[in-house]
Amino acid sequence: MKNTAKTLKTGLAALLFAIAFASCVPQKKMLYLKEAQMLAENQSIEYVNDRSVNYKLQPGDNLYIRFINTMDERNAAGLNGEYSNSRSNYMSSDASIYLQSYTLDEQGCIELPLTGKIELKNLTVDQAKELLQTEVNKFINQTTLIVKLSNFNLTVLGEVSRPGMYKVYQSQINLFEAVAMAGNMTNFAKNSEVKIIRQTDNGSEIVTVDMGSADILSSPYYYLKPNDIIYVEPLKIKSWGFTAFPYSTVISIVTLGLTMLALYLNNKK
Repeated sequence: MKNTAKTLKTGLAALLFAIAFASCVPQKKMLYLKEAQMLAENQSIEYVNDRSVNYKLQPGDNLYIRFINTMDERNAAGLNGEYSNSRSNYMSSDASIYLQSYTLDEQGCIELPLTGKIELKNLTVDQAKELLQTEVNKFINQTTLIVKLSNFNLTVLGEVSRPGMYKVYQSQINLFEAVAMAGNMTNFAKNSEVKIIRQTDNGSEIVTVDMGSADILSSPYYYLKPNDIIYVEPLKIKSWGFTAFPYSTVISIVTLGLTMLALYLNNKK
């Protein structure tokens, strides 16, 4: 009888250990830049990447265009529209960005007062600014243009703390910064298979990158582009495990089982 009780206790303890062990995610699956972390002290390694901002404007993009430093304030006010009235009109919402910016039409053109339609499709923002400056100079002297892309949106989905769509108020952002905006990856994120969905001239492309490898630093997908979608896949363990393993509940159940077993064995004596 004692041997039976001892065997049952050992089996229950082993079961508890197995469940707890299975619910844990190995730390190595959660690490970023594994190769870089293996470097010895005072060592370094360089990963070359092109930091140039080469996003090409496409139909539907919104451009913030501001005309400043001109000797002819009346013409500048006409070109700027509501921008020249008051600083209170500063873009502060999605609606104002849409309503107060210039949208590229289906042909990739915008239409400015005086200049008429100007095609900007497949130009970078810097190239578009240069072209617009040249065209405006034909009508107004001493005018300086500020041109910025006002619809740099990123969507982060999957195993991150705060999935959703985020607005980027800078010209360049990398993959780690995007994940950080979403509150970092969860413990069940598969950082070795992070998918990036990117718009192309022919539709969309899907690429898979490994954020656990330091090679991501030299990847052409390390720097993101407007409207990219980042999807962080979950580990397979999540399909049958728990997001937060209920250790206290399992321990209580096992303890209750052992207590009932002990009472049963005492009554059998």
